[in-house]
Amino acid sequence: MANEKLVIKLEPRSISACASLPPKLAFMKNALQHQVDVFEQSRNADIVLNSSPTGTGKTEASCTVLLHNPTQSAVYVAPTNALVEQQREALEKFVREAGLRHVVKSASAREVREWPNDVSNRPGEKLYNVLRNPATVFSDVGANRPIILVTNPDIFYYATFFAYNKNDRTNIASAFYQKFGTVIFDEFHLYDAKQLVSLLFYLTYSYVFGFFEYGRRVVLLTATPEPACELALRNLEFKGVKIAWINGETDNSHFLPSQTAVNLELRSQPEKDEWLRELADEVTKRFQENPSQNGAVILDALVNINDLYQLLKQRGLVNAIGRITGPAPKADRKRAMQRPIILATSTVDVGFNFERNPTPTRQNLDWLIFSSRDRFSFWQRLGRVGRVLGKSETNIDSEAIGYLPEKAWEQGLSTLDCTGGRAALKQILDSIPCLDKPFLDVYWRSEAFLEIARPLLELEEKFENLPGIELIMQLFNTLKETLGGNRDWDYYRRRMRTLRGAEDIVKVSAKKLTLKSQWKYIKGGQAFVKKFLEVHYPFEVEELKAKRASIEEFEKLFQEDDEAGKELKDFAEIWSASYAPLFQFRSGLFDSLQIRDPQGLLLDDSEETILDPLHLLRYYEFVEDGEFVVVTARAEVTYELNFRMRYRDSYQDFVNKELNKLTAFPDCRIERRLGSAIAPTPLLKVLEKHLLPGVIVCGVKNAATIFQLRKQGIVSYPIVIACDDAEKEYKFLPGLAGILTMAMKSKQLRLPDDEPFII
Repeated sequence: MANEKLVIKLEPRSISACASLPPKLAFMKNALQHQVDVFEQSRNADIVLNSSPTGTGKTEASCTVLLHNPTQSAVYVAPTNALVEQQREALEKFVREAGLRHVVKSASAREVREWPNDVSNRPGEKLYNVLRNPATVFSDVGANRPIILVTNPDIFYYATFFAYNKNDRTNIASAFYQKFGTVIFDEFHLYDAKQLVSLLFYLTYSYVFGFFEYGRRVVLLTATPEPACELALRNLEFKGVKIAWINGETDNSHFLPSQTAVNLELRSQPEKDEWLRELADEVTKRFQENPSQNGAVILDALVNINDLYQLLKQRGLVNAIGRITGPAPKADRKRAMQRPIILATSTVDVGFNFERNPTPTRQNLDWLIFSSRDRFSFWQRLGRVGRVLGKSETNIDSEAIGYLPEKAWEQGLSTLDCTGGRAALKQILDSIPCLDKPFLDVYWRSEAFLEIARPLLELEEKFENLPGIELIMQLFNTLKETLGGNRDWDYYRRRMRTLRGAEDIVKVSAKKLTLKSQWKYIKGGQAFVKKFLEVHYPFEVEELKAKRASIEEFEKLFQEDDEAGKELKDFAEIWSASYAPLFQFRSGLFDSLQIRDPQGLLLDDSEETILDPLHLLRYYEFVEDGEFVVVTARAEVTYELNFRMRYRDSYQDFVNKELNKLTAFPDCRIERRLGSAIAPTPLLKVLEKHLLPGVIVCGVKNAATIFQLRKQGIVSYPIVIACDDAEKEYKFLPGLAGILTMAMKSKQLRLPDDEPFII
């Protein structure tokens, strides 16, 4: 199967040019039709979805919507910090040329921290002040100017889901929900299930609370719409939301070339070592035969890019290669773009143009080699090669090699009609199940509603006893109809109050008077104590149900019994840690590390960056040097990572209480293995987490499932459970992966209070 190959020629692509510009867009001069369509359609549409091809000016198209709300502020959400900076520059240029009064400010977490501290040091308060009046933070900004805030999905999520600290969360959420006349989501096809939930929540809120009626316009930019998200938008459209769908390749007879013809070879991906040698041979051959051509290799795994770099370095090509990866600093990326051979990870999937200086008269990339796990990244990466919009030479064919999972060939790729061009290729790729994005539908049908219960509960409490409280139920029901779901609001309200009580109890000391005597005044405190009693004191719960006792009577228990107070606090910590991955925007198990790379194993020119500690542990040798970790060598053999947990009870108790259960595990440490032997594992501070959330399952019973998940990039880890009377090895699915995995495979999963979790 590894020798499977197909060759297909993809016809050139064109984009509709505009024959006549509306007067308000005269400053754009050579506008494309889809840019004008966005402007015209957004006069009346609530939402505009622009799915024009990559590299055809969707950003500028979205900016035209600002002209309909010239005095109101706007927010532009770009999926990476690198793109935030790039789009800030694009928006500043558009504002100047269009004669708008907006001030444009970019807002990543780092940038907000670096904003002036004259009024406040709290990032949340600074962000709110900038939205309220930019002049209060920036002395060079005139008073009462509208703002365009260019930010990332993280900040948008934390703002709209009330995730900032208690002093700022309400103000920030209120600003994000009420202030913006124009809202733009760039490259939203790259959002994962959680990120899409926050986007759809915002759209639904805008509909239910009437913001569309008062002129709010939302623009969604994507070259590859996600079917599940498109279905959700269709559901909103059915409810009455006005949506305009624009693709830029129809409705006009005047076309401009946007992408050359591409001679595409599809290959199945061999085993890693064989594959990297094959890639190195292919790149070397292309460079030697056509040294004047520019090309790129885009792979999913960072380690594959760096190992390929070392192979090509051994062949004497080091001066021709540049790496563009997540750890690569901005300066390294700019230098890398000028090299004839670029090695890149998914970092370049998002708004990346492979700009050359001087600009070639033909395409910037003549050839491309890439791998892809799903059809969305396939089309996104293929769209990077052969871009010729605005070029003088547009008829030079480009070359591409695409590696797809072996499963794709088993599921029908081998039946591709190689004479059918792009349409035939799209049809066959759309029919291959293994190229679907995992978890999207499953997440929406499982715990997504607990996630959206947090902002819903906050909104409900803000509207209590006010006109409009009925809109909260309408908002929930609309989301339920849009995303799907089978629980009512009372269930999620109750569960969210319990979780919020646990989170607040964690913040106070078990020895302090606050917890001993005032737990019942903590928001959700009484709800959580009831849950605590259900799990640990079932007899007392029966007394409560029979009304022979009241919840207030347990105040005496926590006042007089320190052990009971500690037990309550411990349960609250486990409960809140178990659910924490649902409310965190990024899914990494550990925080990134600051590293130094003096030997250029990861970086081309710079020496300092940040890196995922699990990647470091698996692939590199290193030493600690003050606040930095210094990478010293590529590991001769890739380490296997596993966890070890000390369970201070019997093995049968572990099986009964912790197996197949969403929870958070104490006394866990990570180890490196070479085969069956434990290798020395440096103790990094970033790995020292008190509780690790996730699910532990039997590896033998779930072997087929775990194998399928690994093929989709979902990693499980061996975990050794050391009990008083036995040691056994299981599989650990950390963080959100545990919830999604069990849900995707329709396995029953117990929650921290032992209630069943069933999709």
